[in-house]
Amino acid sequence: LCRITQLSSTLWHMHKTATMKFFFAATFLATAAAFSPAPQGNAGTALYGGNPGDYFAGPSLEFTGGTDPNNKNIKKGSLEERLAEADTERRKAREAAEARERAAEIAREERLRKIAYMNEMPDNQPAGTVDEFMFKEGVQDQLDKLDRDLVGLIPVKSRVKEIAALLVLDKMRRKLGFETSVPSLHMSFTGAPGTGKTTVAVRMGQILAKMGYARRGHVVLATRDDLVGQYVGHTAPKTKEMIKKAMGGLLLVDEAYYLYNAANDRDYGQESIEILLNVMENNKDDLVVAVAGYKDRMDTFFSYIPGFASRIGNHIDFPNYGADELVEIAAVMSRDLEYHLSPDALPVFKQYIEMRMNLPYFSNARTVRNAMDRARMNAAIRLYDTYAIQGVNGGNITPEELMSITGQDFQVLVDDIVYADASKRIFA
Repeated sequence: LCRITQLSSTLWHMHKTATMKFFFAATFLATAAAFSPAPQGNAGTALYGGNPGDYFAGPSLEFTGGTDPNNKNIKKGSLEERLAEADTERRKAREAAEARERAAEIAREERLRKIAYMNEMPDNQPAGTVDEFMFKEGVQDQLDKLDRDLVGLIPVKSRVKEIAALLVLDKMRRKLGFETSVPSLHMSFTGAPGTGKTTVAVRMGQILAKMGYARRGHVVLATRDDLVGQYVGHTAPKTKEMIKKAMGGLLLVDEAYYLYNAANDRDYGQESIEILLNVMENNKDDLVVAVAGYKDRMDTFFSYIPGFASRIGNHIDFPNYGADELVEIAAVMSRDLEYHLSPDALPVFKQYIEMRMNLPYFSNARTVRNAMDRARMNAAIRLYDTYAIQGVNGGNITPEELMSITGQDFQVLVDDIVYADASKRIFA
């Protein structure tokens, strides 16, 4: 009984203690709730906002790359793709090595054939005559055309003939099996406008084609606008496109000094020059590069880019024409156009040329061409006024009159210089 009484007393104290703890906890929670801010909307935070049956339907925890800076060094793709890429690189390297071996083998075979040919060749084997090669290859025909098309320019024609002679003798050496190498055929044409630089370039391209030093022999004329781009990454494609067009022939860069701008270090022309220098060195057997422009400006350009001058083996200077030579050029132009200059036309034209040579912007043969065009127009006006307006001879014009340019037609140009204002004489 005593033990039962003690057990009951213990249980009562435990109950009393638990009741007091519960009371104090409830009081604390009530006080905290009283001083907390009012809830806004649903205050609870759901661990999953979907339907209870879709707990396993969401995306799994996947690695998305993170911010590890070493991620860019990790090759993407499957193991099979990386192995295929490695096989491709090895195949390209193997093919390049095989190509070099084939080229070396072809060179060795060519040299052995040459040695065998020279050993079997008799000592009195004729090499042929220079005239035979000149006419057989059509070189003499191109030189004759150059003489017919260009009046004067004796130093230029002599230089072109020297280059042709070098090519002919080089081909004769090859016929006998001697060692030969492609000479430096890059050229520099310096001179005033209208002195025949483009005409000589065309003839040189045809001579190179006849001699087998150019596959096609065509001439591609380029300026800065054709080679230099307007923004970063635009110059290289433009320059390479012009080079691609000129491959197998001659690329004539007119006024080449505009490619380099010394006042602007960021000018894109420097990139074009570097590409041209590389092509002139590595593709000289398939492309001839000729640069043209005023002599003083070209000398300055070469001083800025010494690598350009050193790669050019033929510097040709085109002198200005004299008055008598320009009169002869006018006669050649009239012949090509099937016109006839009357005897009184030549003295008047020479007077005009002598006066025009003392005015600015004189352009040699181009000025003659413009004068001939104006004389033809004046002749047309004269004939129209005589036969169409005045009705002379019933309006019938003879063929001789249609082919004639008289001194009266050139006198209009002289009067324009004599009577025009000083500021307008350059347009005469």
